[in-house]
Amino acid sequence: METVYLTSERHDEIVAELNELRTKGRQGVAERLRHAKELGDLSENSEYQEAREEQSRLEQKIIYLEEALRNSSIIKKASGTLTARIGSRIKVKKDGESLTYTIVGSNEAQPGAGLISNESPIGRGLLGKKVGDVVRVKTPKGEMTYQILAIE
Repeated sequence: METVYLTSERHDEIVAELNELRTKGRQGVAERLRHAKELGDLSENSEYQEAREEQSRLEQKIIYLEEALRNSSIIKKASGTLTARIGSRIKVKKDGESLTYTIVGSNEAQPGAGLISNESPIGRGLLGKKVGDVVRVKTPKGEMTYQILAIE
């Protein structure tokens, strides 16, 4: 797994979710399995099969979150930086319109909220650039031009 860039807030959310799954999630599945076993013949017991599938999904999710945390890098708030990097809040001008983006890891991207992934075409295009730079980015909608106005 590649490095997963997370804000400290998202890191804390994942830790809390992981703890919830390890405790209440596993307890809930164990109770469903126990109940299903009481119903008798396991080979034709659909409740038991569903509980086993749920257990498998739960354990896969736990493994995924553990792996993400192991490979995570906390994004530090960019301050006083001259170039755009992960964690930077960047004000750009596109077609005369002023837009603000924050570059985050792909795990937290929400383009509609201005949180763009470092792996997206726009995010990759902005990384390493300075105030005043003009960036041309090929997107699914065609080539876009952005002028960087400010980096925070």
